[in-house]
Amino acid sequence: MLPEILQQYPEIQVPADQTVLSQGQHCENCFVITQGCVKVFGRSAEGRELVLYRINSGEICVLTTACLLSNDSFPAEAISETAVTARVIPLQDFRRLLGESEGFREFVFDGFSQRLANLMQQLESITLASVDQRLLRYLLSNTNHKQQLHATHQYIAIEIGSAREVVSRHLKSLEKQGLIRLQRGCIELVSRAELQAMLTS
Repeated sequence: MLPEILQQYPEIQVPADQTVLSQGQHCENCFVITQGCVKVFGRSAEGRELVLYRINSGEICVLTTACLLSNDSFPAEAISETAVTARVIPLQDFRRLLGESEGFREFVFDGFSQRLANLMQQLESITLASVDQRLLRYLLSNTNHKQQLHATHQYIAIEIGSAREVVSRHLKSLEKQGLIRLQRGCIELVSRAELQAMLTS
C-alpha cells in the first residue's frame, strides 16, 4: 500500500515500449509505479541483454533508489512494457521524506530489501543454474492455460540470460524429444509432466 504522502505528487503517463531511464543517465526523481509494468535490464558492451527485474504497481526501482542515495548514474535500462502511470518525487523531496516520514521511509526500504533479495536470487540462478534448467523453468512458469507460450527465441534468451542461438538449440532438442512443439512465435508444451520431471531430476 502506498503512503498517503505520495498523493501530493503529480502522476505521469508513459506509453508502452518507451525508455524510462537509460544507462548512464543521472537520476533526478524517484518514480513510484501506480499502474503498469516497467522492465529493468542490463546490456553488455557486446549488446547482450539480461532482464534484472520488473517494477509493478505499488513498487519502486531498487537501482533508482540506490542512485538517488549515492548520487550515481543509472547502471541499466528501464523500458515500459505496458502503459505506465507513476508518481514523480524530485530528488530533494525524496531525501527530505526519508528523514521526516516514517511511513515513506519504511515503504522505500521494505521495497528496497525485497527487490534486492529477488535480484540476488535472479543472479544466483543465472550463475549457478544451467541453461537447460533456466529454460525449462521459464517454459513451465510462463505458458497459458493452453500450455502455449507466445514469445520469440530472442525474447526468451533475454529473459533467462542466454544467447538466442543457445536457446534455439535447446528448444529444437526438446522438440526432437517430442516434449514441445515449435511454431512461429509460439511454443506449445506437449508433455508438461516430463518437462517438470526433467527440471526436478
